[in-house]
Amino acid sequence: MRLSTVTILGGTFTAAALLSVIVAFFSALAVERSSADGVRYELDREAMNWADVTANGLRIELTGTAPSEALRFRAMTLAGTVVDASRVIDEMEVTASKGIAPPRFSIEMLRNDGRLNLIGLIPASTDRDELIARLSKLPGVNEVSDLLETADYATPETWPLTVDYAIAALRDLPRSKISLAAGDVTITAMANSAEKKRQLETQLTRRAPGPVALTLDISAPRPVITPFTLRYLIDGDGARFDACSVDTEAAQKRILTAARGTGFSGDARCTLGLGVPSPEWAEATSSAILALGRIGQGSVTFSDTDITLIAAEASDRATFDRVVGELENALPDVFALHAVFPDAQAATPQGPVEFTAILSPEGQVQLRGRIRDDLSRDAAESYAKSRFGSEKVYFAARMDDTLPQPWSLRVLAGIEALSALNNGAVVVREANVDVRGVTGNQDASADIARILSERLGEGENFSIDVAYDEKLDPEAALPTPQECLADVQAIQSNRKINFEPGSATVTGDSRVILDDLARVLTFCGPVALEIGGHTDSQGRESMNLDLSQQRADTVLTELRQRRVQTGRFVATGFGETQPIADNDTEEGREANRRIEFTLVASATDEAADDAAEDTGTESTETADEGSGDDVEDNGDADPEASDSSGDSALESTDGSDAEQGSAAGQEKTE
Repeated sequence: MRLSTVTILGGTFTAAALLSVIVAFFSALAVERSSADGVRYELDREAMNWADVTANGLRIELTGTAPSEALRFRAMTLAGTVVDASRVIDEMEVTASKGIAPPRFSIEMLRNDGRLNLIGLIPASTDRDELIARLSKLPGVNEVSDLLETADYATPETWPLTVDYAIAALRDLPRSKISLAAGDVTITAMANSAEKKRQLETQLTRRAPGPVALTLDISAPRPVITPFTLRYLIDGDGARFDACSVDTEAAQKRILTAARGTGFSGDARCTLGLGVPSPEWAEATSSAILALGRIGQGSVTFSDTDITLIAAEASDRATFDRVVGELENALPDVFALHAVFPDAQAATPQGPVEFTAILSPEGQVQLRGRIRDDLSRDAAESYAKSRFGSEKVYFAARMDDTLPQPWSLRVLAGIEALSALNNGAVVVREANVDVRGVTGNQDASADIARILSERLGEGENFSIDVAYDEKLDPEAALPTPQECLADVQAIQSNRKINFEPGSATVTGDSRVILDDLARVLTFCGPVALEIGGHTDSQGRESMNLDLSQQRADTVLTELRQRRVQTGRFVATGFGETQPIADNDTEEGREANRRIEFTLVASATDEAADDAAEDTGTESTETADEGSGDDVEDNGDADPEASDSSGDSALESTDGSDAEQGSAAGQEKTE
């Protein structure tokens, strides 16, 4: 009885224990599943599908590959909001990050006269001390402030070329900011005048190497024009401006509109400047131009507020009087009109009373005709010598005391006007000053009109017939690529670049030739050239190809060291593939060993291509006289020698080969 009771009680407790274990097991599974589902839900809601969630007891394990470290941390944070953070086990990996992109190397060069500030990031391989030394040697630079940082990344290919160009540009820009990055230069500067601005823009653009993109922002103050001048003519050749000064673009538009109403066609070169004598300048000048058009032919000249209107002899007097009267009433009060209707002059048998000044293309000046007295003669001769040079003036005028009093002033004005020409003549007469010639300055007519209107005064008539010749314009006188190549050919017609035997080292006697070539190429502008290296056929083909490339590279380097802008030059080695003579003779081999300059195809036009077809080539050759390309004589391998001996001039595989090649070379030389 008692045994049965114990057995029953033991069984009851055992069953209860088993039931507790079972309940606890399934409860733990439910908690695990619930926790894992909750974490998975939160991750899916944040679009973190890359993360896997695994329940391991009370622990939640996160696995998978996170796109970034930040997302991995975010996944851990989300899991910690669902279950206790201590239960979250991080088994995730992070996608390998790409290599950090190299920084953008750049320099800001800020120059204010003698002080130069450098700000930016440069490659660690840049010779910083050498860069500062070069900048310190620029004319006018007294202090260089170095605020540059460095980064140890590969130097961009165009970085050295860009820095060289920026330093060269800084030489001519005392007040400027130059921003440079590899292959990109932006220049912000101020010029002293509009003319200086044009010169700087032309120079900087021409010097820019091909791989460098250039952006210019050069400003210049408006010129002060004194006197403020405008001269408009209508004659048998049509209507034209000899001078045109305006204070605003709106004034220019109004003046041109008035001129077109009188038959003017084309574009007028109006100078936008300071010094306008009245805010009504556009109103007065346009009214006078329209009045001249109603008269028919003649000229109207403004010198500040003084107006001279001269009608042609064939004009109608009644129309002239009516138009002049209307113009006087229409002009603003500050302007004074002097109108002239010329009377027909009877011819005089005494010959013309005139003074002539002639300027030859060579710069020689002849002064002939009549002068009033000794004082006037000395003044005219001294003034001419101060303008053109004492040794270039020939004075042959005779004195005539019957000349009018203003004659001397008219002569001096004519000489001053002549100095604005490259060649031409000025004829001073009682009724007129006539200026004719050729110039390379597009503003010469306006300058001459300003000189004569100021010096002669109101009521005086003058005529200007000046032609612009682009060849005389220093800004437009650069040779064409074909002309540049012809100049190089002339230098090399009877001289050759020599190299040390079996090497790419230029001999001392060839440096003079390279100096001459550099002098020509410096003034050629942005011409594109290929420097081709050629050898004879002796030796192995691969060796000759390498040697020709090395020599072409050497010539390119030599030109660059002479400050030639070589951004559009390429150096190419052709080896023995393009002979121009028979390689079976020493003379032929000598001719085939050469450096050849050729215009790159993209820089030639159709005319150049036609010329190349007619002449056979458009290149210049510089044979490597005395340097050779064979091992035995001057550097190339001996075709009769073994490969090992033939290679010894440039490369040797072991000591015996080198000795054998050297011996072969000595024997041949002897």
